[in-house]
Amino acid sequence: QVQFVESGGGLVQPGGSLRLSCAASGSIFRIYDMGWYRQTPGKQRELVATITRSGTTNYADGVKGRFAISRDNAKGTVYLQMNGLKPEDTAVYYCNAQVQTTILSRELTYWGQGTQVTVSS
Repeated sequence: QVQFVESGGGLVQPGGSLRLSCAASGSIFRIYDMGWYRQTPGKQRELVATITRSGTTNYADGVKGRFAISRDNAKGTVYLQMNGLKPEDTAVYYCNAQVQTTILSRELTYWGQGTQVTVSS
């Protein structure tokens, strides 16, 4: 069974930094696009950043210049380096990946369980 497990969330003061990690486990043939999303109570989950297998990145306007997404294909892991954190960045952060479990299977979308990030003084 394929799973993605996030880590690295926590409480940080405004202007601080955190690094989120999301590691894959299980039987996987290939991981394609990976990304980070976030959600606050009463709101829809929103895109934070995505990265293709070859390393092309895309960011939401509100995090450009502050956040950096990266990945390690050998480890099946995606990272989100968050700098200059603001109170409005407070949310549950979820990783997302498009996964092919065998050479013959179609791509399926997997989500992590989420990690809380709280930015407060």
